[in-house]
Amino acid sequence: PQRIYYLSLEFYMGRTLQNTMVNLGLQNACDEAIYQLGLDLEELEEIEEDAGLGNGGLGRLAACFLDSMATLGLAAYGYGIRYEFGIFNQKIVDGWQVEEADDWLRYGNPWEKARPEYMLPVHFYGRVDHTSEGVKWIDTQVVLAMPYDTPVPGYKNNTVNTMRLWSAKAPNDFNLQEFNVGDYIEAVLDRNLAENISRVLYPNDNFFEGKELRLKQEYFVVAATLQDIIRRFKSSKFGCRDPVRTCFETFPDKVAIQLNDTHPALSIPELMRILVDVEKVDWDKAWEITKRTCAYTNHTVLPEALERWPVSMFEKLLPRHLEIIYALNQMHLDRVAALYPGDIDRLRRMSVIEEGDCKRINMAHLCVIGSHAVNGVARIHSDIVKNSVFKDFYELEPEKFQNKTNGITPRRWLLLCNPGLADVIAEKIGEGFITDLSQLKKLLDFINNETFIRDVAKVKQENKLKFAAYLEEQYKVKINPSSMFDVQVKRIHEYKRQLLNCLHAITLYNRIRSNPSKSFVPRTIMIGGKAAPGYHMAKMIIKLITSIGEVINNDPYVGDRLKVIFLENYRVSLAEKVIPAADLSQQISTAGTEASGTGNMKFMVNGALTIGTMDGANVEMAEEAGEENLFIFGMRVEDVEALDRQGYNAQEYYERLPELRQAIDQISSGFFSPRDPGCFRDVVNMLMYHDRFKVFADYEAYIKCQGQVDQLFMDPREWTKKVIRNIACSGKFSSDRTIMEYAQEIWGVEPSATKIPPPNLPRD
Repeated sequence: PQRIYYLSLEFYMGRTLQNTMVNLGLQNACDEAIYQLGLDLEELEEIEEDAGLGNGGLGRLAACFLDSMATLGLAAYGYGIRYEFGIFNQKIVDGWQVEEADDWLRYGNPWEKARPEYMLPVHFYGRVDHTSEGVKWIDTQVVLAMPYDTPVPGYKNNTVNTMRLWSAKAPNDFNLQEFNVGDYIEAVLDRNLAENISRVLYPNDNFFEGKELRLKQEYFVVAATLQDIIRRFKSSKFGCRDPVRTCFETFPDKVAIQLNDTHPALSIPELMRILVDVEKVDWDKAWEITKRTCAYTNHTVLPEALERWPVSMFEKLLPRHLEIIYALNQMHLDRVAALYPGDIDRLRRMSVIEEGDCKRINMAHLCVIGSHAVNGVARIHSDIVKNSVFKDFYELEPEKFQNKTNGITPRRWLLLCNPGLADVIAEKIGEGFITDLSQLKKLLDFINNETFIRDVAKVKQENKLKFAAYLEEQYKVKINPSSMFDVQVKRIHEYKRQLLNCLHAITLYNRIRSNPSKSFVPRTIMIGGKAAPGYHMAKMIIKLITSIGEVINNDPYVGDRLKVIFLENYRVSLAEKVIPAADLSQQISTAGTEASGTGNMKFMVNGALTIGTMDGANVEMAEEAGEENLFIFGMRVEDVEALDRQGYNAQEYYERLPELRQAIDQISSGFFSPRDPGCFRDVVNMLMYHDRFKVFADYEAYIKCQGQVDQLFMDPREWTKKVIRNIACSGKFSSDRTIMEYAQEIWGVEPSATKIPPPNLPRD
């Protein structure tokens, strides 16, 4: 069959034990067996470390995709890096984020199997020699790539795929060559330099940091993976390693490479290098093969996130790849010039090489010219990709551009994390929804069924009690389990507007203070997420959240009507606990900035209602469930664009809206930081004078919308009916549907629902 290779620098897997039991249909058996040994399975599960090899959405999407590809019976492989240290553990000290190394392999990893027999060399540096026999890349430094395989089981279909992660090893003669005669000890210690490649995950989400070590990581995973892909392609029969196929004509029919963002973009010049320099394929033929093999998924439109590598760095690290990129770019620009004669500006805009004080390689442009398909991750994002980010490329080749709205795996994000809800659903519609989430539509028949309404509400209350107990046990915070659990969990970023949430919390607090006898809908506002260590504003936002909590949570006038909790060290395993307990899901990015979002989908399927802007997949969620069943507020993309043309003036909102002014004045006067009154001047200054994400512009609509949330929450029956409607309409957001679309429309394969016979039965 055609093999699918999903290349990603991140796989945010979380824990594996419970997921494996669920997918193998062994959970009850294991539960019982462990119980008979006098142990508690849940206690055991809590011991496992998260595999935190990702930052957020992009890495978690890769993990969901692996689950869906296995469940759909695709011959798919995930390829990435086995980071020794994953995303840092977050500690909150005096209200500030402090990072701690995530030594997740300290006690070993039972799920991985080292495969030294498949170790491969990866080359760096060196120089290029143009000889009569072709091009040679010589005098390189070699690093070895050691593969570690982790099984990826499909859901009850006896399929087990592989995630192969590469670890860097120094060769035994590393730095012991003739020039290093004297210092044997130094030379052995220098092995660390090579092995640092797979040491640590870069902790940036939606931000490009042009560090040489990161470029090494990107080439390392690509070079090792492509050798593996070609070895497998050449072995005609399973288990046979003699190279049989030497003709590459059929390569794109047997191999599909999906690039998860531009991070593995070097696959394009690397495949060209192997085909042309090593396999001696004609250049034009090689280019056709490369384009038909590769496809690129874009994950963001934020300019600061786009990878633009200095040419000087390439020249040193990957000289042959630089030559190939120049040649590909020339070919591409010749084509553009022929179609648009005299349009010099278009050539400049479309070039892979950006001229300027520092020449740079635009990796997104490289991906677009080197792929047969380019996709965004939600309809609104794909439209922005076509109409603005890659507008010129879309005009050139409109057939290349597609949409593939993200999804989440219902195994982990419903069955595993919310068994109570999964049970009451299965009771009504059977278990088919687990592998065909669109069957949740059948729940629409039960929207007025009193038993079902009661059961759904009861499950939510149980989840809330359980999470409240967890919070008390782990963090010694007591919360009111009958309050509304208002949750915003995601990476801390200005565009995600945790600050808007803060302003609402302060406004609510001021209303309670100025009218303490009035009855308010009690709320527990929970905000969680990590800030990139070098992102000053994000760290200030965390400090602001904790400072607001400090004041509100200790004010006797407030009581348990309002609490603000910062959820420390938000990660996959914490998401599995908090999401099933949430009543309200906050998805409040400025319209046009969140490519898709996937947390939004997890909340929807787990019975929370959404307050959000018309951004990312929220648009499609509103379309599926009906806009009146979400709390949609604020500017649309068109409004944001209009405000940009007009010029956004925060001052104007500050002067016009007294509650907003009061909140900002409190932040800037030190009301929330009495020990350091000037603490938040950077935050206030940003909001007032250079807020790219227009927090104030949506404040009024947001506060008003939150009022509607309160109104509905006071009518539990109507609230739960909306919840049921949301769950019933969440079927589109299964990653199974997403992967089926990739398979049919990009990879050209058909998913199979056939169950492989179990290993104890003979095969046909």
